Amino acid sequence: MSLALVLLMTAIFTLPENISYSYAADPSEEVDPVEIKVEKLLSKMTLSEKVAQMMIVAMPSDNAAEIQSKRQYGGYILFAPDFSRTNPKGMKKLLKSCQKSSKIPMLMGTDEEGGTVVRASLYGKYRNSRFRSPSQVYRQGGYTAIRKDTRKKDEFLKSLGLNTNFGPVADVPNSKSDFIYDRAFSKKAGKTAKFVKLCVKQMGKDNVVSTLKHFPGYGNNGDTHNRIIRDKRKKSSFVERDLKPFASGINAGADMVMVSHVIVNAFDKKNPASLSPKVHSYLRNKMHFEGVIITDGLAMEGITDFVGGDEGKAAVKAVKAGNDMLCVTGDRNKCRKALVKAVKNGSIPKSQINESVRRILRMKIKRGIIK
Repeated sequence: MSLALVLLMTAIFTLPENISYSYAADPSEEVDPVEIKVEKLLSKMTLSEKVAQMMIVAMPSDNAAEIQSKRQYGGYILFAPDFSRTNPKGMKKLLKSCQKSSKIPMLMGTDEEGGTVVRASLYGKYRNSRFRSPSQVYRQGGYTAIRKDTRKKDEFLKSLGLNTNFGPVADVPNSKSDFIYDRAFSKKAGKTAKFVKLCVKQMGKDNVVSTLKHFPGYGNNGDTHNRIIRDKRKKSSFVERDLKPFASGINAGADMVMVSHVIVNAFDKKNPASLSPKVHSYLRNKMHFEGVIITDGLAMEGITDFVGGDEGKAAVKAVKAGNDMLCVTGDRNKCRKALVKAVKNGSIPKSQINESVRRILRMKIKRGIIK
């Protein structure tokens, strides 16, 4: 959409209501109804609400609906304890109450990868058996079984009121000893690329938000949940292996890409990928990803150790680097306040905040979250 059209729509939605206006539209330029909806929603949001829209936060254990009514976060991410506290009926009721408290419908997400990382299906009260790892599903039924398994996950999540899955995992490990091996599909980039494509396509059909992770690829590196990790591989290793599944998922229409906290020397020796403008520029300009870029959890020690324990500082640096959304698994208020302050003092341009919120709103409309 042209800049002129954006400015025109913004002007329309902010003009006084008691005056009538007319303008000559260019008949050669069609007006996208999605963009009209996006600009209308954006024009009604305060700065605090825009910043909050860029945050998907760990679901509060108490008063989740009331907190959402006050803060208007972009979404909640749920972990195993959230599911253990209630049952399917209770969970559905809880998420529905949160959505009712939200001016803009929320992302309700979790990590239901299958295998070692499952949240809801971990408990028998939600499902008779936990979802198997994709690699195990493939061994027993090939890619046809992968498609069916993805559809079952989507139906399961939607039945609870969830609309977002933080998957598929696009990482390509080198060996069984690698941290990401148990969560990965294959040691072969080609097979993983096909797996990712199938998952993203099916999730799109089911209107469940997909998330490729963890860009630009864990490879043979350690776990950033508990320490700073540095990847010393050459760029060619990424081009020949790690980036192929991400390219496949992007071409298939992936909604989000989650960026890891690994310091990847081949891209940026100074910053973790999640805080690196160079990594985000590569994702936008070389990988041609136009969707929502989201961080891995900002409370992970691989990132908090890097910024001296200040989650607010991590949030600001993450947005400056080019992230549209922050996965805030720690102090949500500290992150929100730090971002609002950074916009007010000019260190983060308002135009950047607006563009990120536009991407989020487009995604929510595309997936039917915003009707």
